[in-house]
Amino acid sequence: MQVHDIVRLLNQEPVEEERRWQERANCLGVDPDLFFPERGASTREAKAVCKGCEVRDDCLEYALANGEKFGIWGGLSERERRRVRRQRALERRGIASA
Repeated sequence: MQVHDIVRLLNQEPVEEERRWQERANCLGVDPDLFFPERGASTREAKAVCKGCEVRDDCLEYALANGEKFGIWGGLSERERRRVRRQRALERRGIASA
């Protein structure tokens, strides 16, 4: 094994570990189109899949950290995730100014 092979492996491991939660997700094997409904279409079915998922929080945090703008992630729609981002930003500002 050469140095560049080791560097490549080292660079990949954190990403693989960060996404290990996906292997336990309720949505594994579900049609991805369910989580990306057309504008105005119901999100109820996708959210039902997320509802009892053991990695729902991990999924939501992934979406927030990576700026996912479309689809249902962690049981929340784009609009709901924007609210979470906004609320967290306000909380950070409140802590920073205290």
